[in-house]
Amino acid sequence: MTQVALMHPTPARLIDEDRVRWLLESIRCNRFLPQPDSTDVVVGDGDFRTIGSEFLGYFIRMGGLREDSRVLDIGCGIGRMAVPLTQYLDPQGSRYDGIDPVEGGIGWCQRTITPVYPNFAFQRLDIAHELYNPNGKINGRALALPFPDRHFDFVIMTSVVTHLPPAEVLVYLAEVRRVLSPGGRLFMTAFVVDGIAAANENERRDPRLAFRRYRESPCWFVPNQPPLAAIGFEDGFLDKALERAGLSVALKSLGRWRGTSAGHHQDFIVAKRRGNGR
Repeated sequence: MTQVALMHPTPARLIDEDRVRWLLESIRCNRFLPQPDSTDVVVGDGDFRTIGSEFLGYFIRMGGLREDSRVLDIGCGIGRMAVPLTQYLDPQGSRYDGIDPVEGGIGWCQRTITPVYPNFAFQRLDIAHELYNPNGKINGRALALPFPDRHFDFVIMTSVVTHLPPAEVLVYLAEVRRVLSPGGRLFMTAFVVDGIAAANENERRDPRLAFRRYRESPCWFVPNQPPLAAIGFEDGFLDKALERAGLSVALKSLGRWRGTSAGHHQDFIVAKRRGNGR
């Protein structure tokens, strides 16, 4: 059974569920929305529009994303999350910034999305990554996001910490906290290796994610795959890393990749910025 831990530090915002359902369906069916060529290696698995609209639903329902939010999408890729957000964010009152180390995805977004939606901006950040940007000039441990303090209300990190070593995760989270406004939220996906995932007792875990622990590290890697192809973290590591960065876990929902029933594949963590200082 999916484990969900919820905290409600402020009264819950009412969501017009009928409107959300209509919006997500209209995005899935809108063939006029920009969409990259499916053969582009930056696109990733699954249907571009369907997955993007699905995640928009998670951002609204579970993350509390508002139409007037200032959004930062770390690891925005080729715009899978950005395209559906163009249909939700207020073109006058909101702002979206996407960053990624892969030049091809950023170039497509700059050419295709920004001219039509000028409140959407994209920039390449030349962060070194042995799989996605091996010749990058910025070491992940020295990351400094090119944005002012307290600049964003909502930060997205989908399929980011699933490809980062633990030392870099800590740096990213510290930077996220810096750029979040007081009360701002981070929506993050991960592979949390709890007892069920580690033991695979029901033998229903995603076979692509047959994680094995690396020595005494909190990292779990997939055998016969490059280490950063998929990283799982020992249950509790990310919770502590968020607390250390000054972020409080508001929601933790475990996904079906471990072979249990859930409404989403990866694990979701929503965290809220603590304090009003830097």
